Amino acid sequence: MIKYDRLWETMKARGITQYDLYTHYNVNRSQINRLRQNKNVEVNTIDKLCNILQCSVEEIMEHFHDDNKF
Repeated sequence: MIKYDRLWETMKARGITQYDLYTHYNVNRSQINRLRQNKNVEVNTIDKLCNILQCSVEEIMEHFHDDNKF
């Protein structure tokens, strides 16, 4: 499972709000909602967030082992 709890911490540290993401950086509100719910998002979105926040992927998301079998 991927969790995006680190994203909110990084945003707070950088002084960027969710409002900033969708008004100034054109991040779709549905993508923000998907991140908030730890749902699947495109790598393109992660890349965009890293560029906006000037951070690494590890500062946005974290992997937790779970029982998902493919």
